[in-house]
Amino acid sequence: MKSRGGFRTAPPTKFEPGKVYIELSSKQPNSFLERIMRDEHINRRRFLQTTGAGALLAGSAANSKLPAGQAPETECCSRPPREMVESMGDPALVRLITLDPAHFHAALVQKQMLPGIAKRVSIYAPLGPDLLAHLKLLEQFNSRPDNPTSWELDIHCSPRSLEEMIAARPGNVVVLAGRNRIKIGKIEASLEAGLNVLSDKPWIIRAEDFTALEAALSLADKKGLVAYDIMTERHEITSLLQRELVNDPAVFGSVIPADQDHPAVFMESTHFILKTVAGAPNPRPPFFFDILDQGEGLTDVGTHLVDLVQWTLFPDQALNYREDIQVQGGKHWATPITAAQFRQITGAATFPSELAPYVHGEQFDYDCNNQVDYKIRGAQVRLKVLWNWESPAGVDFHHAIYRGTRSSVEVRQTVQEKYLPELFVAPNGAERHATIETAVCARIERLQATYPGIACETAGDEVHIVIPDRYRVGHEAHFGQVLEEFLKYLKSPKSMPSWERPNMVAKYFVTTTGVQMSHSS
Repeated sequence: MKSRGGFRTAPPTKFEPGKVYIELSSKQPNSFLERIMRDEHINRRRFLQTTGAGALLAGSAANSKLPAGQAPETECCSRPPREMVESMGDPALVRLITLDPAHFHAALVQKQMLPGIAKRVSIYAPLGPDLLAHLKLLEQFNSRPDNPTSWELDIHCSPRSLEEMIAARPGNVVVLAGRNRIKIGKIEASLEAGLNVLSDKPWIIRAEDFTALEAALSLADKKGLVAYDIMTERHEITSLLQRELVNDPAVFGSVIPADQDHPAVFMESTHFILKTVAGAPNPRPPFFFDILDQGEGLTDVGTHLVDLVQWTLFPDQALNYREDIQVQGGKHWATPITAAQFRQITGAATFPSELAPYVHGEQFDYDCNNQVDYKIRGAQVRLKVLWNWESPAGVDFHHAIYRGTRSSVEVRQTVQEKYLPELFVAPNGAERHATIETAVCARIERLQATYPGIACETAGDEVHIVIPDRYRVGHEAHFGQVLEEFLKYLKSPKSMPSWERPNMVAKYFVTTTGVQMSHSS
């Protein structure tokens, strides 16, 4: 094996024409693109043309010629050589296959290395900016000074990535993120090929794909496979403690009677287009803004909110969307983005043709914001999902309030809380304050066995739950926590709770129906 600046490439005899196999080491390369440009086994001209990377490089690298004797390639990458597959190690290990990564969440699955997962990961994707962005994040994980990962990558570049992945099947778990409209087809094809699936939300963004979702989950059951939706927000400490308090009758009572003007559950999630991921600014590909491809706020981010409502109000209970849920109506509206902002976040000189219906001169109306009203087993719910340009605090915001007959249990994340999510209990009336505070503190004391260090304190008319910083691990760390759950289910598929799949169907019924109704009202 030869080594060049942090990348090891197999000897030429191991290569088939037009195919690239790259293994990332933990060394710190000076520049990811420059490494690719110097490697004599990579067709640099095609790489630059496909990724548009030429504009990012200065000097001779961007203008370099093909290595002597290297013919122009017709296509890139298919199945690895047999000896590469045989070197993947213990067959009992979980072997990840990342398919068409088009969102940074695909990389976050690999931010930490967990026991039981093989260090060699296969990636199948077209050669282009999405793959390049994915590799750059993995490179950061492998080269960071603190607790670096040591992933080894087999990269297979082809416009037929799905077909070639299924033909080779170099692993047993397919990881998917991004390109939401066509994601369900890839999920179903992976399951049909006998592969488990760990997929980022959303699995579907259109009501017409609802039957495909049901079919995919039925297929997983039939084949004894695990198909799991990445629901990170269940691992947020404020959500965990809010769930505990809402389900304590001495603290919360029961859900207030249904009233659409005063819902029992109100959530508002505000995400921001310009943000930082893994310590660096996160660019957005132009297709991110195509709501026909990525979905609107409710069908994307809103999956977390709907999931939290079900998980909090009805823990460990299976829901029947036909009987338990009535979607009453929805709204949608746009966030304006200037041409300069669009260039800043995407690098694109102009708005793509797919966005033309939403472009008015130098402004693009990103039709991404939603509100949905629905009932779930008689509880009135209102959810709002917003996309704004830039966060004043560098983080997304979450607000959630559950209103009970004895108190309200609320997560707030405003300037008063220094933009940290904090949990409060507000008694219904001053006369109940002492009783509710006693009940809250009793519950928190019992929870200290699981979460040592949490406490309760009086905060004016409310009771504030004090949460130590060690539990505030952040959004990116939650992907590792979801992966740990997934690994348990892989070892024993029957250990997955029986409510997971019907509640997943119920969740996507709310999101897709809500968006559909927002456009028909």
